[in-house]
This record gives sequence, C-alpha cells and structure tokens, in this order.
Amino acid sequence: MREDHCLHPWSLSRGGLYIPHTYDHMKPDDLSHWDDVGFILNGRRYMVWWRHPRNVYDDAIENQAWEQHQADHGDLPDLKWMFDDTTTRHKHVGKSGRRKKPISGDPRQPSQQQELYCALLFEREAALRHEGIDLQIHPSWTWRRYPRFMGMDLVAPVEVRNVRELGDLAGLARQLVLGKTTLAERFPDAVYGRTDWLRELGRLHP
Repeated sequence: MREDHCLHPWSLSRGGLYIPHTYDHMKPDDLSHWDDVGFILNGRRYMVWWRHPRNVYDDAIENQAWEQHQADHGDLPDLKWMFDDTTTRHKHVGKSGRRKKPISGDPRQPSQQQELYCALLFEREAALRHEGIDLQIHPSWTWRRYPRFMGMDLVAPVEVRNVRELGDLAGLARQLVLGKTTLAERFPDAVYGRTDWLRELGRLHP
C-alpha cells in the first residue's frame, strides 16, 4: 500500500482529501444520501464509502418491494433488457455481402407481459415508499484491507453537501480508525426508522 501510494499518488485537496465528486448541484438544506472520500493515514490510503441511514432505508424498500412482488407473481424471464440489452443493427460489407459490420444499437423494447410485470412492481415500490416499512437503521462501520488501499463502509446520520461537510466526514472516519471515538459516542441512541422516513418524505419525494 505504501509503495503504491508513493508511485501513484492521489491528487489531494488543500485539506489532504481525495474528493471524487463535486457539489455544485447541492443546496444548503438538501438531504444527502451517499458520498465517497479518501485520505492518507500512516502512509496508507483509506477510501470511505459513506451512506446516510435514509439511503440504506431507501434501498431496503426497493428490496422488500422486489421480494414481495416475486412472491406474488414469480420471476419474469428475460429481464436483461431492463439493464443493458440492445438490438444491434448491421451493415453488409465486402464483395460477397456475407460479412456484417455493427453500425448501431437500439434498446430492446419490453413485451406487454414485461411492461405489466414492471408496472406492478413499481406500484408496489411506490406504495411502500409512501407508507414506510418496519425497519430501523443504526450507525455502523466496517473496514476491509484491499491490495492498494484500506476501505471503510460507513453508515452515519450526517449530511454531506459541500467540501466542508465532506471534511467533517473524513475527520470522523480518521477518528474511528485511530480508536479516538466510537459511533455510540458520536451518535448516542441514533436510530433511523419509519417515523424519520415519513417526516422526510415530502422533501425526498415531492
């Protein structure tokens, strides 16, 4: 890790942070969901992948909607088109005209059965978002050693809407790594659940 850091240094901010994102689109009162930040500690790179509890809750709603929908309607074959499948158009080339060259790709259109399946899935997801689900999210953090850096997954109820707040997040991560603080000390009794989700619902989904 130290060798890689010396040979391939990060481009760091004045505060010594690796900042992969910009914040021009963020307003001072926005609700933030996730962010990434890197820093150097004892000659090693640390990469922090942060999520607000509301982001974890939001993902849980999607997962629960999918699980309930599958239980009621089963699996729908050939859902690959939803993600990256395309229909490729070709042009015949060469004197014989037997060789084909791809010239463009069009998104593959879903069948009526697929459209209905997904429409019902999205309806269920919207209903769960409106009502909330029975789930509580607590602050947490875990770290893992990678070949070139240390990685930290951090769930904490902070807002990150600008570089200053990102610096505060990086400071929290450093203190956790060094054992100078704990999430229980920083966020005593912090739990994100249905009440918090419904309170924020108007701002999240106007």
